[in-house]
Amino acid sequence: MRNHSSVRITSGIVSLCMSLGMIGSAQAQSATTATPAVPGLTPPTVNPAPAAPAAAPSRTPRPVDSILVVVNNEVITRQELADRLRQVEKRLTAQGMALPARTQLQSQLLDRMIVERAQTQMAKENGIVVDDTMLDRAVSRIAEQNKLSMADFRVQLEKEGMDFPAFREDIRREIIMQRLREREVDNKVQVTESEVDNYLASESNAANKHEDLNLAQILIRVPENASPEQVAARRQRAEEVLRQLKTGADFAKTAATYSDGSDALNGGDLGWRGQDRLPQLFIDAVASLKPGEVSAIVKSGNGFHIIKLVDRRATATAKANAPAVEQTHARHILIKVNQVVSAAEARRKLLELKERLDHKAATFEELAKLYSNDLSASKGGDLGWIYPGDTVPEFERAMNELKPGEVSQPIESPFGYHLIQVVERKTDDASQERARAAARQALRERKIDEATEDWLRQLRDRAYVEFRTDDN
Repeated sequence: MRNHSSVRITSGIVSLCMSLGMIGSAQAQSATTATPAVPGLTPPTVNPAPAAPAAAPSRTPRPVDSILVVVNNEVITRQELADRLRQVEKRLTAQGMALPARTQLQSQLLDRMIVERAQTQMAKENGIVVDDTMLDRAVSRIAEQNKLSMADFRVQLEKEGMDFPAFREDIRREIIMQRLREREVDNKVQVTESEVDNYLASESNAANKHEDLNLAQILIRVPENASPEQVAARRQRAEEVLRQLKTGADFAKTAATYSDGSDALNGGDLGWRGQDRLPQLFIDAVASLKPGEVSAIVKSGNGFHIIKLVDRRATATAKANAPAVEQTHARHILIKVNQVVSAAEARRKLLELKERLDHKAATFEELAKLYSNDLSASKGGDLGWIYPGDTVPEFERAMNELKPGEVSQPIESPFGYHLIQVVERKTDDASQERARAAARQALRERKIDEATEDWLRQLRDRAYVEFRTDDN
């Protein structure tokens, strides 16, 4: 968030929730509601107004709220949209961003909420849940990153007009969506050795391209399996947007108005990124641009992009002097979840093993050999030296939070539940291996960005969405 006087709602798990508009009000705390009459009770009055002539009884009760959109088997109500719209308008105003017309902003926000609802439904179907203990840890980390105690954090949130219980539920929803994306996208991304070889060869031939780019984008999405007529219509829309930009329209306001990208409500801002983390078509599109200029229309598998080069800068360190890659020597005990062993049983078993480790009743190696459902069991759970990106995100995140000798709480991954122990860490001094590890990570991040956009597009296109009118 650019307003540095505000709380930064970011964490290792919850990535840029506020800046991407992913956190909104769960329910309005002061929504206008009609209090139903209760037979035999007369509500107290204070300074009553003079009696007015009795009005004719209404034959049709006026609804407090109504359904706006049906998403698969759930609904989004008009009140939900109104609550979320107020939050987004407040944030954009605080950032000093020009607001689009309210109807256009409302349309953008509603599409975002539809995609979110489709994600949370899919997460529920896959049994992805976030319990209160995990949620408490996530909120505590956010408070710590903002250098605030939990009490001060709550006060700051309330000053910014955010209800704390509603904020917690928003964080729970965002973590669930993040875990779903890790499962459906991140864990399926593979980087081959030949891709690493090609990447390194390309880098050696482009030694002068070590600079970071600050970009913004407007994406006009093309539906999956679109007809030629649909593609032509979306291209025409992109051309109209580009025409507006060429005649002086504000890029951030135009992105908030027209872009179908997940960054639309942040003015299309992609932030600073190294070129190794950007699609090559983006790099090519801005290669000859000066800061502040806008590219021609660029076609990708997701649709039509218009890229703005906000700024460029030299990479802080040259490739030869790149920071060394930290490796972690780790062990684990894996209990797989199957038809015989439930998730609750796997977690309970690992908690029992951790208690034995905490009381030094056994060594990690001994317990791994006895209980781990992994090929590493014969080696006492030893996984050897691990580079960043070698393991699934859930495992890596938990491992990175441990100190040498420390044992984690039970951690869930697509493979089951783990206890993780970090044995030691070291900085890799082998320049060739370091370069390959860095290349692998850069390629993985680039692929994840592209795959996430494609996955969200498919999820939105395949969802059953029915818009309701006031008459329905």
